[in-house]
Amino acid sequence: MAEETAVTLELDDIQSGVLSPRPSPYAATFVLLRIDDQGAGRELMLRASTAVASAAHRTSPSGEAWVSVALTFQGLRALGVPKTSLDSFAPEFQQGMAARAGSLGDVGESSPENWEKPLGTPDVHVVVTALAPDAQRLERALERGREAYEQLRGIQEIWHQECHVLPTEKEPFGFKDGISHPAVEGSGIPGSNPGEPPFKAGEFVLGYRDETGGLPPMPKPDVLGRNGSYAAFRKLHQRVVLFRQFLRTNSSTPQQEELLAAKMMGRWRSGAPLALSPERDDPLLGPDAARNNNFAYADDPVGLKTPAGSHIRRANPRDASVAGAVRLHRMIRRGTAYGPPLPEGVLEDDGADRGIMFVFIGSHLKRQFEFVQTEWVNDGVFIGASADKDPISAAHDGSGSFTIPRRPVRRRLQGLPRFVVTRGGEYCFIPGLRALRWLANPGT
Repeated sequence: MAEETAVTLELDDIQSGVLSPRPSPYAATFVLLRIDDQGAGRELMLRASTAVASAAHRTSPSGEAWVSVALTFQGLRALGVPKTSLDSFAPEFQQGMAARAGSLGDVGESSPENWEKPLGTPDVHVVVTALAPDAQRLERALERGREAYEQLRGIQEIWHQECHVLPTEKEPFGFKDGISHPAVEGSGIPGSNPGEPPFKAGEFVLGYRDETGGLPPMPKPDVLGRNGSYAAFRKLHQRVVLFRQFLRTNSSTPQQEELLAAKMMGRWRSGAPLALSPERDDPLLGPDAARNNNFAYADDPVGLKTPAGSHIRRANPRDASVAGAVRLHRMIRRGTAYGPPLPEGVLEDDGADRGIMFVFIGSHLKRQFEFVQTEWVNDGVFIGASADKDPISAAHDGSGSFTIPRRPVRRRLQGLPRFVVTRGGEYCFIPGLRALRWLANPGT
């Protein structure tokens, strides 16, 4: 404990979006920019350094919306960042998400050739995320922001995605989202699981020791890398009707549909975990932030309550048999829904695009996001079921399976279709506020 309390994060230099919790409900927008003129790009970085809130203040300079700014590798090149600095970034970041698609399971209809343009192309340089408590305040802030960069000839808005978190906090499949958050030492922000010790700050913010006891590799010079983080952001289209039809086909009653959905996710739609309420949903437990993430799997090694292959148990095995490695693969997750919710009970596709914009934040793209995606989501070796993948979000091709342990005979579902399709994504670097000012003149 003495070592943990001695860690001091430079919160005034870390972007608020990295560590600070978000309001609920809220409206959000992702905006992608292309830098056509180096001078305009550098001026944009200078302006961004005054628009972005720090983790120390947690309030927006505008008083209405919170803004985060991240750059792709191509964006750093467009700013004229010296080659010695560019070469010091993580290899995965330099290559970009599209180049890593094969190992991530982004194949077939999820392959980069089918992504929404310009996602996955060299044109994406800056990713701006803005959020506010409601759509009206968000739009006012966006109007001011657009005026700021539209005055800079050489900066082009090339894509945007409107998102939201509803008062129910449910994502398109109907599950309460955004429940599990790790505590980061030195941040002053508690985690959502009181049984999970705080993580070393270096797991999420560069310049501090991580869970291995060492310092994660950091871009050079220090003013650029320190207090920065890597981020993987992905647009994931959700096939809600297909998911509902699958539940209906494999169930005899509405109650069985809900139980099957919970077994696949690891939680009931209310957010109540199977680990605490295995037989039926608990509407009071689901929204209770003090209880809905306070559990472990030690008393359920076989998975009779929460199947080992369920989505939340794969994404975070907690104290399972791989617990020694779990703390090396934890990420900060930010999920924001997009598109209109599909009304309850509808089993016909209305053609609307709906899903989640997911952002994964950490210091190690390869051993955090990429490891979880390849080893835990798209493979089942670590749970002793190599043929199984994540039943919700994995890269299924129609031949997948999902095992539900039960007595006396387990249930094995066959023919899982792909419920989630990748529509695009990028690897980004989230600079500290001092780094944003340095990027305004990186040659000095």
